[in-house]
Amino acid sequence: MDEAKLNQLKDFVEQCKADPCVLSDPSLSFFRDYLESLGASIPAHSHSHGDSKSSYVVEESDDDMADAEAAQVHVEEEEEDEIIESDVELEGDTVEPDNEPPQKMGDASVEVSDENREASQAAKSKAVEAISEGNLEEAIEHLTEAILLNPTSAIMYGTRASVYIKMKKPNAAIRDANAALEINPDSAKGYKSRGIARAMLGQWEEAAKDLHLASKLDYDEEISAVLKKVEPNVHRIEEHRRKYDRLRKEREDKRIERERLRRRAEAQAAYDKAKKQEQSSSSRRPGGMPGGFPGGMPGGFPGMPGGFPGMPGGFPAGMGGGFPGGMPGGFPAGMGGGSPGGASGGPPGGAPRGGAPGGFPGSTPGGVPGNVDFSKILNDPELMSAFSDPEVMAALQDVMKNPANLAKHQANPKVAPIIEKMMSKFGGPK
Repeated sequence: MDEAKLNQLKDFVEQCKADPCVLSDPSLSFFRDYLESLGASIPAHSHSHGDSKSSYVVEESDDDMADAEAAQVHVEEEEEDEIIESDVELEGDTVEPDNEPPQKMGDASVEVSDENREASQAAKSKAVEAISEGNLEEAIEHLTEAILLNPTSAIMYGTRASVYIKMKKPNAAIRDANAALEINPDSAKGYKSRGIARAMLGQWEEAAKDLHLASKLDYDEEISAVLKKVEPNVHRIEEHRRKYDRLRKEREDKRIERERLRRRAEAQAAYDKAKKQEQSSSSRRPGGMPGGFPGGMPGGFPGMPGGFPGMPGGFPAGMGGGFPGGMPGGFPAGMGGGSPGGASGGPPGGAPRGGAPGGFPGSTPGGVPGNVDFSKILNDPELMSAFSDPEVMAALQDVMKNPANLAKHQANPKVAPIIEKMMSKFGGPK
């Protein structure tokens, strides 16, 4: 007996002792049947392949945890602080907003008589005189009277707005400028007054827009002078905004990239963990040759002439997975029309090819052929593939238990060619 193969068999038996779940492999079902036919008792849990999976528990290793933590740290390290905008350095003086109650406004929908229109002009003239004397409060009173007499005049509102600007009351000026523009959307005085008032409040961009419109409608030196103070601040504000828009976009792009890397790291960690679990599970499971035999024995079970001791239809010598040697009645001499051999050793009308009663062709009674090269079976892809087919293995086991059952499998196109091919490899000298 080959000592190396015997050692492999011993290793397999030790593996079965250490973990009976090895026998739950579907490809070893015939081996379980054989052991049970000898009166062996196989643990119930080893029959359930699904249950056996629960025995292969892979705990998360320190490496797995370290990889996950490293990925998390890598992402967290790249987190950035919230962007805090700095103040824009602007030039020009501003005033505190005036929060006094709104001034009296007229009703632009009323009909204005000629008499009231003339009276309104007289009140305006008094206001102009008061302005020239520096009596701004008096000027406001006269202009308010003029507005109430003729509330449809945009010029009256625009003039009062300009006085409020001199009094540093920008909000009051803006209210009058808005009223003037409602009456006349092309009021240059309305845009000019509102633009200057907005500049006084530090509303630089809005002020520049109003002043440019006023300049297009009726250009004057005062508008140009105010724009020279307003536009530099507008440029600084626009540059400041572009800078922080760019920073926010870069920050958002980095956040998106970090998220992408985080998801990739998580996916990689999950993949690596699953791969390690699979490798660990595979290392604990019986490995081996096609056909499901554990231990990776290239030559199958060690050679044991005559099969396993005490086996009525034993496993042949040197055959990985074992096939009946010494079956009572043996296999018939031919598949074509032949019938199974009886207990006396052959089919009706013929004797087993090259063999003696009670065995395989070319064998001694009750044993295995003495001149069989089992490597031919183990190296035959068709046979090894068939041995992993539950239907084929069930048919072979059926014939092993009772050779007379061969007849019912001869019509099976999947089983019959396999049996015939096996018989040809077990055949003795012709």
